[in-house]
Parts: sequence; structure tokens; C-alpha cells
Amino acid sequence: MRALSQLAVQIFADGAERARMLELHAKPWIRGLTTNPTLMRKAGVTDYRAFAREILAEITDKPVCFEVLADEFAEMERQALEIASWADNVYVKIPVTNTRRASAAALLRRLAARGVKLNVTAVMTLAQLRELLPTLNPATPSYVSMFAGRIADTGVDPMPIMAQAVEMLRVNANARLVWASSREPLNILQAEAVGCQVITLTADILGKLHLLGHDLGEYSLETVKMFYDDAQSAGFSL
Repeated sequence: MRALSQLAVQIFADGAERARMLELHAKPWIRGLTTNPTLMRKAGVTDYRAFAREILAEITDKPVCFEVLADEFAEMERQALEIASWADNVYVKIPVTNTRRASAAALLRRLAARGVKLNVTAVMTLAQLRELLPTLNPATPSYVSMFAGRIADTGVDPMPIMAQAVEMLRVNANARLVWASSREPLNILQAEAVGCQVITLTADILGKLHLLGHDLGEYSLETVKMFYDDAQSAGFSL
């Protein structure tokens, strides 16, 4: 098992707890950070703009992705331009559609033409990817977040989809594929295997990274000990 710093795939920390984000930012193998309204709500964030500005005042040397909040494309555009103005290392997350299934392609094209660094999010099909790819500006760095974990949740193997997505993105040297909604450390190796450039990991998965390459015999023994210790602590008897 190679060290995390030796992998080609870049690890982005996915979360919204300020102290944890700053702690992870300091680690050299964390190459960027991302968040979304769901994570921010869970973390108790009440002022989106203030939270984002606090983070960006501390994190200036790695990409940070913040998402628009609106459903109407005109308002998404206004918010996207404001978010983009906060810092040079900001990438604006735009959902691939709104809640009425309307494609964001036209909006993506307008924002890309203005040089906004984009992270197109919630992408799950190659048809969606095929539609959005021509909208991205080859002169501006961008990310496409394909939710491999959610694809797997439906019983579909995400590996062939992600591998094909990597090939499709080769038309734009400045567009990078993100393996998003990760479920386990194995996803890092899967993303590496298909040539995915970025993977996002939440705190619970980051907490398991020490297990990568762990001896399975030792892990079995640790599990047996855990069951025994918990039975003793609970005072169970037969």
C-alpha cells in the first residue's frame, strides 16, 4: 500500500466544521476542501457568508468549494458570481440540474465564459456529463463531481461509469473528475485505479485511513477482542 502522498488521486476533505477544516487543511496530503448545504446544516452553520469568509481568510493556498443555494437559475448566477468574488481559490458548486430537472448547462456556459471556477455537482450519469462538458471553459480550471457512492447505493457498479467519465474529460485538460459521495477507504484505491483526479472524503472515512494496508489477520484479532471487551463491559452473562 503506497502512502497517501504518493497516490495520483488528490484527496479533498468534505465537511463544514470550521476547526476540523482548518486542521485538515494543514495536512499536506489534503489537497483541497469542499462542503455543501447539507453538511453545513448538520454542522450548525447559521450564516453561510460569514462562515465561508472565515474559512477563506485562513485557507488561501488550496481549492475550497462552496455551493449556490438557489433553485432558479437567475438567482444561482447572482450567487455564483458573489461566491466567486470571495477569493481566488474558490470553486463554485453548481448542481447539474435544478429541482425541476431543468439542465444547468446554459448557466454553466455563462459562468464559464466569465472565468468562474466551477464544480459541477450531483452528476450521476454519462448523459449528464456529455451535456455539460461543452459548457466548461478550457482556459479555466473546473471540477465535475460524479457521485460514485450514490451510484453504488442503487446497486450499479460505479467503476465502469467513472472510467468512461475519465476518458470523456480528456477533451478538456483543465477539467478534473471528482469521485464524490465516497463510502469507504476502498474508494480511494478505486478512484486511483480508473484515473480519477480527485476524491472527496468525509470525516468518518478520513478516520479510517489508518486501516489502509492493515493486516487482515491482525484486524480479525482486534475485532474478536472488541466483541469480548464489549461483552465484559456490558456485564452480559448466560
